[in-house]
Amino acid sequence: MKGYVLKSNNDLTQGSVSSNLFRMTVPMIFGMLSMVLFNLVDTFFVARLGTVELAAMGFTLPVVMFITGIALGLGVATASVVSRAIGAGDINQVRRLTTHSLMISLFSVIVFSTLGLLTLDPVFKALGATPEILPFIKRYMVTWYIGAVFVVIPMVGNNAIRACGDTFYPGLIMVISTLINIVLDPLLIFGWGWFPRLTLQGAALATVISRASAFTFSILILYFREKLIIITLPKLSQLIDSAKRILYIAVPSSFANILLPLGMAVITRLVSGYGPRAVAALGAAMRIEMFVFILIMALSTALVPFIGQNWGAGKLDRIKTSLSLTNKFSLLWGVCNFVLILVLAEFLGNTFSKDILVSVIITHYLLIRSLGYGLRSIAMITSSVFNAVNKPFYSSFLNITRVFILSIPFAYLGSILGGLIGIFAGLLVADIVAGIISIVVSSKRLLI
Repeated sequence: MKGYVLKSNNDLTQGSVSSNLFRMTVPMIFGMLSMVLFNLVDTFFVARLGTVELAAMGFTLPVVMFITGIALGLGVATASVVSRAIGAGDINQVRRLTTHSLMISLFSVIVFSTLGLLTLDPVFKALGATPEILPFIKRYMVTWYIGAVFVVIPMVGNNAIRACGDTFYPGLIMVISTLINIVLDPLLIFGWGWFPRLTLQGAALATVISRASAFTFSILILYFREKLIIITLPKLSQLIDSAKRILYIAVPSSFANILLPLGMAVITRLVSGYGPRAVAALGAAMRIEMFVFILIMALSTALVPFIGQNWGAGKLDRIKTSLSLTNKFSLLWGVCNFVLILVLAEFLGNTFSKDILVSVIITHYLLIRSLGYGLRSIAMITSSVFNAVNKPFYSSFLNITRVFILSIPFAYLGSILGGLIGIFAGLLVADIVAGIISIVVSSKRLLI
């Protein structure tokens, strides 16, 4: 790559396309699984404290998702700009962009955390928190905001490592962070042994400490292994140039990440009209789907550095090959999961709820929506690919179209025509149309 040899020796512009993608995707599957487990463990232990504490944890979710959405946007932007610079073989630009992305992320998290600490009361009152719950929310969020730098920076740092073609260490870092959280949660929440009982503050502290370990590992790898962090004051002109390139992708990507949960909230509100059991079933079914799409999310993550490096190196034929392979795999994955759910849908419904009605709704949801898993996967992957080639507005357009122009209107129409089952059918139609649109848009706009 024009004289630039990665320390990790993961030049994605050479070798088999399928082998590269397979090698990069597998470690990310374990990383994604660990993040799902991370959230489930937090909820499990906090639920043991009581209803008020669990409710307080629920109120923190929109704010945490907001900050996480910004972090994900910055991470995607970092992977895109750094991988393209690696593909172009410009080592100075690679180091500069990596360092500046970390600096921009640090500045961003300081700004948002400070604003968050100053607006705790009005924000959570606006979300509906009662005077009874507000003190519990503060116990969690004050600690979380103070340690937010350890939540955001590892996401950006791990994406920089992935840009080098290395997904093993980011995956391993995510797994280690989750294991640390699993150990610390009960110790700090309940005060086992020599540890003080900190309840919700303990849950937040466990998260911060576990993410601090991820922060440490990612920075050490970037500095000592990849040698991509520059310990000097940057020139203002270079920092501004880097900021423009990073924020060009990060802003629309973060915006889409923030809007997607909002769209899901609208769907949930629509389902709530059919009673609490319908909402419970929707939540359980979505948790099941998280496991279905872990592989697709891992593949999407792997595609960004692969396409970025090859884009920077001008190897568009390898990009076309990767898109063809991933689209075919997505359709095959969708068919396999549909067949599996066809066999296991009733079993899964009974496993996730002993309430007969809830179980039946879960079964119907899975049977209907699994018909569109293949095209839904293509829509998810295509969004990531557009970010990789520095076309973030196409990515945001596809995400916003899928949720607000297709999913919500079709779900609403389905509710009118067919009730709760109609909502699920509407979401299926939206998935199919979104997948087709993604294929058409990527074929016409991706490589021009």
